[in-house]
Amino acid sequence: MKIAIFNEDTLGIVKGDSVVDVSNLAGWNSENPRESFLRLIDNFDEIKVRIEREIEACPSYLLSNVTLKSPVPGTGKIWAAPVNYRNHQKEMNEMFNNAPRTIEELGLFLKSPDSLSGPNDPIVLPFKDRRTDHEAELGYVIGKKAKNRSSSEAKDYIFGYFALLDISIRGNEERTWRKSFDTFTPIGPWIVTSDEIENPNDLDMKLWINDELRQDGNTKYLIYDCFKCFEIANQDMTLQPGDIIATGTPAGVGPIESGDTVRIKIERIGEFSVDVRYSDKY
Repeated sequence: MKIAIFNEDTLGIVKGDSVVDVSNLAGWNSENPRESFLRLIDNFDEIKVRIEREIEACPSYLLSNVTLKSPVPGTGKIWAAPVNYRNHQKEMNEMFNNAPRTIEELGLFLKSPDSLSGPNDPIVLPFKDRRTDHEAELGYVIGKKAKNRSSSEAKDYIFGYFALLDISIRGNEERTWRKSFDTFTPIGPWIVTSDEIENPNDLDMKLWINDELRQDGNTKYLIYDCFKCFEIANQDMTLQPGDIIATGTPAGVGPIESGDTVRIKIERIGEFSVDVRYSDKY
């Protein structure tokens, strides 16, 4: 299923070019989408049967007439993978004249949960005088509490996948600070449940700035694949339902500026575009 949240935090299932309001079938409370989302993933097998049986009677809207919101309505934590493609390591070396370490040495890092935003929210640049880059990534959301689980078990714990932008200010500060500003983790356009993605480690991924193709990669080139990222994120640490993992970006990373439009597309997942603007303080 493709699970979307739209308009006033309404729960929807995407079918073709439409989204179906299944809030009543899922017992969804738009006044508390975070709690409703956790209840949805906890009871998804039961709710899915109900939706499949009764969805034809639910109201439907054209996607072009609704506003999609972040398909994960708040998260406890975002684990992100630094330098998880060899070609990105090479370009970082050429760009900054130093050979960055990869995920094999660095492990994962945390982004602020408040950096999360949706597929119709603008990326807000906090500084005019700092280079800020786009990074196209495959992301996923955890469906069950996990601790000390191996990569071979990952499929049982991943609820679903989405496209993710890891927006990054360049500089000498810690990654967590440079990547945690509000709007610096747009995700969407919806969640594709894990049963729909047989192999997340072989998906084409592209990113455009305006009409310029900047990134063109495939998750088969990940150093630590989706499942290995899950494994290292929960070794002697606890992953909770609703937590997010961002798997890293391929080569082609470059700067964004106010007035740009960033478009990301991932095979079998979908695509979305977000505008870039400066903070209101300017």
